[in-house]
Amino acid sequence: MKQKLQEIHEEAIQKIQQIDALDKLQEIRVSYLGKKGQLTSLLKGMKDVAKEERPVVGQMVHETQSQIEELLDRTKKRLEEVALNAKLEAEEIDVTLPAKKSKIGHRHPNMIALEEVENIFIGMGYEVVSGPEIEYDEYNFRKLNIPDGHPAKDEQDTFWITDEIVLRTQTSPCQARTMERGPLPIRMIAPGRVYRSDEVDATHSPCFNQVEGMVIDKNITMADLKGTLDEFAKQLFGPETKTKFRPHHFPFTEPSAEMDVSCFKCGGKGCRFCQGTGWIEILGCGMVHPDVLEMCGIDSKEYTGFALGMGLERIALLKYEIDDLRRLYENDVRFLKQF
Repeated sequence: MKQKLQEIHEEAIQKIQQIDALDKLQEIRVSYLGKKGQLTSLLKGMKDVAKEERPVVGQMVHETQSQIEELLDRTKKRLEEVALNAKLEAEEIDVTLPAKKSKIGHRHPNMIALEEVENIFIGMGYEVVSGPEIEYDEYNFRKLNIPDGHPAKDEQDTFWITDEIVLRTQTSPCQARTMERGPLPIRMIAPGRVYRSDEVDATHSPCFNQVEGMVIDKNITMADLKGTLDEFAKQLFGPETKTKFRPHHFPFTEPSAEMDVSCFKCGGKGCRFCQGTGWIEILGCGMVHPDVLEMCGIDSKEYTGFALGMGLERIALLKYEIDDLRRLYENDVRFLKQF
């Protein structure tokens, strides 16, 4: 048995010294120290050893087992260190290389223009309100003095869901809801998406954004409207900007007007940007029609007001000199990253 023990010891040492992979190390451990390993089998044969020799042989078996275990542990530690060094070498990071830059997004031109418009009106004491994009015909048309059969309904060529429910064609329903809800006086703007069945081209889209505003109070006149919009234009396009009002017609305002601003590229002298006129059309406006006030529960003999509306995309196109509305929605990063 002593001879057998010596042979097992020498064989185990030789095999362990030749190991070059961690998975093979476990195989050696099981082969010699496992439940069915060679040393375990040798211990089971101790009954055949003479009594006086059993303590000596048992001690030799345990010493051999300890030596094999110690050699296995040292080999395992060495192989793990070799594997770690190889991994570190393969995944080495060159700290002198420039770091990868993260692509950070920023605000869309529409949002930049909207925030600027909102800040101007908030600075003049207005509040920002919102309303549903799926609206009742009652609020989108009838309460804005556009009854059934009115030509304005055909002009807006709307997306209808049912006979009484429609994708809103303007943010004016927010004004009607605000007048109904109160309280008076009212100073508000209503930005948001609107929908019309337009063909997509350089200046039209079936989905676009509007910003509408309204003031309802006692003794509000056209002079208040003109003064407000003149100040708005100066803050948006520059202090030298001039304004011009042209008569127009909107069903929900009377009198109505369209406002032009002096071209901020040529200062009103005439250029390609303003098509040689020196003026750029910017928005529509007017005094709130007395019938609209009455339909929304406001006494038109005691209160008056004005309303205004502009296309947000038009503001962005003019302010940032963009030549095609479609560029705002094509998600071309090369274009958007300029803002």
